[in-house]
Amino acid sequence: MRTEMDQYPRQYMYMRAVRAKLFIDANFASAIDLNKIADEACFSKFHFVRLFKEIYGRTPHQYLTDVRIKKAKVYLDDGQAVAFACFKVGFDSVSSFTGLFKRRTGLTPRQYQLERERFRASVATEPLNHIPSCFAEKAGWNKNRNFREVETIDRRS
Repeated sequence: MRTEMDQYPRQYMYMRAVRAKLFIDANFASAIDLNKIADEACFSKFHFVRLFKEIYGRTPHQYLTDVRIKKAKVYLDDGQAVAFACFKVGFDSVSSFTGLFKRRTGLTPRQYQLERERFRASVATEPLNHIPSCFAEKAGWNKNRNFREVETIDRRS
């Protein structure tokens, strides 16, 4: 028995899957579901899920969730409220968004914001701590630093 993969060139199948991925990227904040995404690729939803996972290593729903979390991080980095980020990226409930965000990132959205604020403050007050040593050395930024103190501490250990 011939399958759909036998009937069409693989490149054509991939192009249709890419079209669906681009649809997700463009419409992540909308109420899209598997049926809409599979329709965009002109596949049955069951065949589409198999093909999408084969190509991208995750299901369309997992990919959609990843895109939404990534976009939510941008809003949270900008200092937007958790609820704003939640609804702006297409989630319906702040509590489900918070739980999913924590499962994916290990932090609640608010903890993520606080970590990012601490990081930005650290970069502002101690920028050399965030630059690779080889780059700082090449640029001559380490000339006035006291490395003997560090060497002494290392020898005591």
